[in-house]
Amino acid sequence: MKLVELQIGDSLNDVQLNPVTRLDLIKYAGASGDFNPIHTIDEDAKNAGLPGIIAHGMWTMGNLTKLFTPFYQEGFIQDYVIRFRGMVFLNDTITLKATLTGINENALQFNVMALNQTEDVVIKGNIVFKIL
Repeated sequence: MKLVELQIGDSLNDVQLNPVTRLDLIKYAGASGDFNPIHTIDEDAKNAGLPGIIAHGMWTMGNLTKLFTPFYQEGFIQDYVIRFRGMVFLNDTITLKATLTGINENALQFNVMALNQTEDVVIKGNIVFKIL
């Protein structure tokens, strides 16, 4: 399938991430420079009023781009607008979804979302994919 063949209302193949691990978050903290301990240390997360450590919101947001990885030969993500709707915890299994909502010349607009294993939306937003 090519993105240019999609019709409004069509969805990309869902991407299911492996369950979130502490190591994922430690690696992301190092890569991003976000060392807030609520993302890696149980006691600090609990002291902040959380039930446990939570994933960095940007870790979840960055993973949404995996929906478009198979299509990078066709273009690139030109714009990205996201709203954080819920927290991602250790061992959560996140499913990424994208649906085509608009076509404007060489730009495709998608609604995107990330849901946890109980189908709660943790992120939703829009991505514009520019066709080369």
